[in-house]
Amino acid sequence: MQQRSDRRPPPTAPTFDRIAYAAAHVVVDPSHAYEPWSDAPRVDWDATLEFRSYLYGLGFKVAEAMDTAQRGMGIGWTTAAELIRRSIAHARGIPGADLACGAGTDHLDGGRTHTLADIIDAYAVQFEVVESAGGRPIMMASRALCATAQSADDYQRVYDAVISASRNKVVLHWLGDAFDASLAGYWGSRDVSTAMTTVLDIIACHQNKIEGIKISLLNADYERELRSRLPEGVLMFTGDDYNYGELIAGDGTGHSHALLGIFDPIAPVASAALTKLAEGDLDGYRHLIDPTVALSRELFAAPTQYYKAGVVFLAWLNGHQRHFSMAGGMQSARSAVHYAEVFRKADVAGVLVRPELAHQRMSQFLALNAGIDNGL
Repeated sequence: MQQRSDRRPPPTAPTFDRIAYAAAHVVVDPSHAYEPWSDAPRVDWDATLEFRSYLYGLGFKVAEAMDTAQRGMGIGWTTAAELIRRSIAHARGIPGADLACGAGTDHLDGGRTHTLADIIDAYAVQFEVVESAGGRPIMMASRALCATAQSADDYQRVYDAVISASRNKVVLHWLGDAFDASLAGYWGSRDVSTAMTTVLDIIACHQNKIEGIKISLLNADYERELRSRLPEGVLMFTGDDYNYGELIAGDGTGHSHALLGIFDPIAPVASAALTKLAEGDLDGYRHLIDPTVALSRELFAAPTQYYKAGVVFLAWLNGHQRHFSMAGGMQSARSAVHYAEVFRKADVAGVLVRPELAHQRMSQFLALNAGIDNGL
């Protein structure tokens, strides 16, 4: 295994020339009884917030209560609302800390159809939690809206109402169906070009109220096209965990900022790479960031929505938490072979910052879950 010096952030947070949000995971507390398949796990708040301090120290902003935090896949709105309030309060005590928080409609009953008015009201409830706590909202894609909307006009109506009522600038959120099959056809069409026209119309109507848009379609060409058509002052935040290296670096047509789940497990290496990029050292940036892409493609392999398991696995290997347990028992969503490949690619990418501990825990994991002794 490669040797790593330290997992602690530098004494002073580095400065990037890209806005970089790390979507952060949640640490559950398995020592307390709760129903694993419920959406209200016991959370280890100390470990959860300590990890956010770690990200801030590496120069990242935090994207809170997003899908990386298992929103809708183990974490329900009640827990997410507490996470948002705690994280915003926690950030106030850290100089330079900044975050934005996911606000959606996931507290609606998924077993019934809702009216557009219901969906607007649901967004308003979650926006109020974020904004009353002093946070900025990320307007998450809505499963309820995708199920209810009959046309692009229905998306226009909902987004017009919610964005107009927001007290702050909003980051929009376009999550592809690779991450959530129930979002197929979002913006009113399964044709990406048609959907892109709808979202651009919404952005044009509310240009001064929109900070940017996060797009997670795992297709660099779609992102470049949308980026080139955004009005001035509206930012592109890549959510492409397959192609982020090249999209952040940019080309002759521009570059993307970032709002990424992969920044959670690769934070130290990504921080060093973004620092190199800010210094104008593109070769240094690519030398650091390129090996992480192979790891990311492993973590986000289909079924992509289970990528959270690998994220938390690496947090455990690196000593950020004392166990490998997840909300909803999602640690069981991937095979031992997958986790072994994650371990190998993480080592190559330089993200196993405590190699002796990682080796010990990987050996324990293989012995327990695959009956493999001395497998490393």
